[in-house]
Amino acid sequence: MNKALEKARELLAERTPLKTDCGKVCGARCCQSMEGEETGMLLFPGEEALYREQDGWTLRETPAGWLAICPGRCRRDERPLACRIFPLLPVIRNGQIRVASDQRAKAVCPLLRQGIRGMDPDFTDAVREAGRMLAEEPESREFLVRMTEEQDEIKALRDKLGGL
Repeated sequence: MNKALEKARELLAERTPLKTDCGKVCGARCCQSMEGEETGMLLFPGEEALYREQDGWTLRETPAGWLAICPGRCRRDERPLACRIFPLLPVIRNGQIRVASDQRAKAVCPLLRQGIRGMDPDFTDAVREAGRMLAEEPESREFLVRMTEEQDEIKALRDKLGGL
């Protein structure tokens, strides 16, 4: 695992979208697969090494990268970076790291109804700083570029369908 990823994970180890347990708002929906589905979180480059031998975790290689399927509950210090930054995502716009609502999270996370401004600013700042750290590592920067493009595609489709 590269140093930037390690630092980003550490930065977000204890920060959360709200000053309280946001899982109490929605019953921890982000940690649950829908019935008949096995969902997971896309891992940042190099992060898959942490989950190869982890009990209860399943790794799947996908065209987008490694997907970690969790056992449904995990220790906070075991969470992938994607879980630590959820429901936000650092994106690259005009060469700058920005923080955006993760378009994939909109169907799951009720916090996004209020937008980023409804979240703890310390959390939002940490997500931005994690993005800056990751952008310094070429493989992670490329991953962020791909995620930004995917977010733009999802938003364009959502807008085309009337803002769903």
